[in-house]
Amino acid sequence: MLTETPPTSTRRWWTLPVVALAQLMVVLDATIVNIALPSAQRELGMADGDRHWVITAYALAFGGLLLLGGRVCGLLGHRRAFALGLAGFALASALGGAAGNAGVLIGARAGQGAFAALLAPAALSLVTLTFTEARERGRAFGTFAGVGAGGAALGVVAGGLLTQYADWRWCLYINVPMAVIALAGTPLIARHRPAGRLAELDVAGVLLSAGGFVALVYGFTRAEARGWGDPEVLGLLGGGLALLAVFALTQRRRRHPLLPPRILAHRTRAMALVSVALMFLAMFGFYLFVSYYTQTVLGYSAVRAGLTLLVNAIAAIAGSMLLARIRVPAWALIVGSLLTAAAGMAVLTAMTTPALLVAQVLTGLGLGCLLAAATNLVTAGVGGAEDAGVASAAYNAVQQLGAALGTALLNSIALGVTAARLDAGTPPAKATVDGYSVALWIAFAVLVAAALIAAALANPFRRKP
Repeated sequence: MLTETPPTSTRRWWTLPVVALAQLMVVLDATIVNIALPSAQRELGMADGDRHWVITAYALAFGGLLLLGGRVCGLLGHRRAFALGLAGFALASALGGAAGNAGVLIGARAGQGAFAALLAPAALSLVTLTFTEARERGRAFGTFAGVGAGGAALGVVAGGLLTQYADWRWCLYINVPMAVIALAGTPLIARHRPAGRLAELDVAGVLLSAGGFVALVYGFTRAEARGWGDPEVLGLLGGGLALLAVFALTQRRRRHPLLPPRILAHRTRAMALVSVALMFLAMFGFYLFVSYYTQTVLGYSAVRAGLTLLVNAIAAIAGSMLLARIRVPAWALIVGSLLTAAAGMAVLTAMTTPALLVAQVLTGLGLGCLLAAATNLVTAGVGGAEDAGVASAAYNAVQQLGAALGTALLNSIALGVTAARLDAGTPPAKATVDGYSVALWIAFAVLVAAALIAAALANPFRRKP
C-alpha cells in the first residue's frame, strides 16, 4: 500500500483545494512579477541590463531543478515534500518583498523557483495518488488544470492591480498568506511512504539535466535580445542539447535513474507531453502579444490590459472543468483543443477589438481543455509514488521549455518583421501590427502541427493487439 493514512471520501476531497491553491501560487509567479518589474527597477536602482534576471532567475531555477524535485518527492514522501515546498516558497517570497537591492530580489526569485520545483510535482502527484477512480480523476484534474490554465492570465491581472493600487512588493508578499492557508490544510492530505532513500539519488543525472535545461532556457532568453545567430546563443543551445542527450543516454544504465525511460516511452504520455509543450510555446507568445497590442496599439493602461486577459482565464477554467468532461477519447479532446486554440490565433491576426474577444475565448477553451486531458494522461498508469513525482516533474518541465521558447521565438519574429516593415517605409503602428500578425500565424502553424503530431502518436486507427 502507498498510503499510511488512507483518506476517507470526505477528507479526500479536501486535498483538492489545498493542492490547487499551491498550484495557483506557482503559476501566478510565472507572470505576476512581469507587470511589477518597471516599478521594482526604479525603486531598487536596477540597471536595464540586469532587470531580466528577476524573471530569468525564477525560470532557470524552476526548470533546472524540476526533475530533481520530482525525484525528491518520491524519496521524501509527497506530503512532506509538499509542505517543505510551501514553507520555502513563502520564505523566499517574503525575502523578495522586503528586498532592499537588486541582488536580494534576484536571489529571492531564484529561491522561489527552486522551491517551486519541489512544490509543483508534489502537488500534481498528490492529486494523482489521491484520486484513482476514473470519474473522480476527471473532476479532480479538471479543477487542477483550470487553476493552471487560468493562473497565467490571472497573474498579469493581479500584477497590474497590486502594482497600481498597493505596491510592487505585494506581488511577492501575496504568496505568504496563500502558503500559510495551504500549510494549514496540509494535515488533511494523506501521507505516502517514501519510495526509496536520498542516498539513491542520481547525482550525475541531476547535474546533466539541470545544466542542459538551464542552458536551453537561458539560450532562449538571450536569443530574444541578441538574435538566434549570436555565437553565445548558439553555444548555449548546442551545449544544452548535448547535455540533455548525454543525460538521456546515461539514464538507461542507471540503477535508480532520475527520469526512468519508461516514463517517456509510454506512447500516450509522450503525446500529452508534446501537446502541452507546443501549446505553451504558442500561448505564452499569445499573452505577450495581447499585452503589447492592447497597450501600444489600443492605448490601454497596464491594469486594463491585464483585465482584458480575464476573458481568457474564465474561458480556460470553463474548458478545463466543463468541456474536458465530455465523454470522448482523450486523444480527440487533445487534438480538438489544439485546433480550437489555433483558430483563436488565426482570428486574432485580424487585430480588431471584436477579434481580440473571440480569440481569447477560443484560446482559453483550447488551453483549459488540453491541460485537463493531458494532466490526466501524463499521470495515468504511473508505477506508484516514485513514478508519480517524476511524471509530474516532466509535465511541468515541458511547460517551462515551451513557454521559454515561445516567448523568445515569437517575440523575435514579431520584432524582425516590424523592423523590416519600418525599413520599407511602413508607418510604425502598421509595422507593429504586421509583426504581431506574422508571429500569430507562426503560433497557428505550431498548434496545427501539434494537433497532427498528437493524432499520429495516438493513432486511433491502428490495430490493437
